[in-house]
This record gives sequence, structure tokens and C-alpha cells, in this order.
Amino acid sequence: MRFMSSLAMAAITTTLLVGAASAEQVHVGFAAEPYPPFSSPDASGNWSGWEVEFMNAMCDAAKLDCVITPIAWDGIIPALTGGKIDMIVGSMTITKERKKSIDFSDKYYSAPPGIVGAKDLKFDATPGTLAGKVIGVQVGSIHYAYAHKHYEPAGATIRDYPTQDEANNDLLAGRIDATEMDRIAISTFLKTEQGAACCELKGMVEFDPEVLGEGVGVGLRKGDKELKSKVNAAIAEIRKNGTYDALSKKYFDFDIYGG
Repeated sequence: MRFMSSLAMAAITTTLLVGAASAEQVHVGFAAEPYPPFSSPDASGNWSGWEVEFMNAMCDAAKLDCVITPIAWDGIIPALTGGKIDMIVGSMTITKERKKSIDFSDKYYSAPPGIVGAKDLKFDATPGTLAGKVIGVQVGSIHYAYAHKHYEPAGATIRDYPTQDEANNDLLAGRIDATEMDRIAISTFLKTEQGAACCELKGMVEFDPEVLGEGVGVGLRKGDKELKSKVNAAIAEIRKNGTYDALSKKYFDFDIYGG
């Protein structure tokens, strides 16, 4: 009787462990390129930043075992639709174009874009003042879409980069005149020694809902309603219980969630 009970208990325990592992583990796509203060890997491959902490808090609330999976930004949506990852936590803006291929959670932050340029150059964020200027943008980003839609037709030259860091480096080196990025990334860049010496915020871009979207959300495969429900409930929970505000205050001196 004792032997049968132990055997039964072992079988039940094994079933529960296997079930939990297969049901709860999800692979979370992060852009492989550093994007401080949101996410950056160290030399050992350990990730840190606001978005990493947000993901951990969200996954804890949803009772998910989340595994960070670095993916090059321009391949992150195919990685999701192809099943290599289960969701994207990578400062991905919710847009109509992206909704054609993937689904999104509720937004978890919002940051309007702006134009940064060298201090000794005179222009603002309006298309007319950027005519004849070279603007660097990250491929696959809303800034890429916005610059090609609004600034290129007005006479600006748009230079595309695989990462925002590469655009920033060319701005610092004087190889481009300006770059477009979101307000939070701008704040981080201008707090660096090189950024503060070289550049300034020229202005915020005029809002275009078709391109700039509805805020940043977790990218999900279409039809994955169960995971979407868990993620939305978790975002709401950490917003309500103060976890979201507590971790955000470590990185920002303003409300990153937005209106």
C-alpha cells in the first residue's frame, strides 16, 4: 500500500512539473541591439533596463516563466509569427500596419518622437526646416516610416540604420544632421557626455496617428487569446498595485505611461 501510494504520488508530481513547464514557459523576443534605458545586455549576456524589469513584473503577475530571446529588430516580427518566440517586449508601437500581421496587448507606455540635431545647426521638427538635411532613422521603426512619409518629400535625405545607436554615432561624428527617436531615448542620449556636448532637442514631431500609433504594447501572435488575456490582466495588475510606478521612478522623472 505504501509502495503504491509513493508511486502514485511520484507520478502525480512528475505530471504536474511537466505540465507546468510546458504550459507556463514563454519565449520573449527582445531586440538584440542595446536600447538603453529599456534593455541592454552585459558581457555575460545578462539583460537589464526598464523594459526588462517591466517584463519580469508582468510575467510574475501573469504566473509565466518568461525567457528572454534576443532577436535582430528587423526579424523580430517574423520570429513571432514563425513560432520562434511567443511575444515581443521591445518598445514596439501599436500601429495599423503591424496589426495586419500580429496582435498587441494593451499599451504599457507611450513616448512621442522628436528630432535631435547638432547645436550649431538651425532647424526644428517641421519638414520645411529640414529640407536639405540628412536625417538618420532606424529601419523598421515608426521613425523610419515617419521620416520617409513626412521629411523625405519635403527635401530631406533619409539615411537608414540597423540600430538607433549607429544613427546616434553618425550624428556625433557629424555624418548626419539629425535623427528621430522617441522622447525617452532622446532624454537618455542627451544625458550622455557626448550627446550633451554635441546635440539638442530641436522639437517634437507633429503627431500622425497612422504612423505613430497608439502607444507601445506587447506583440503577440494573432489568435493567441489566452496569452493576450493573461498579459493584459498582468499589466492592469502591476499598474494598480504600484509596481509599475515604483520601477518606472528608478529610470524616469516623468510619467512614462502617458495620457
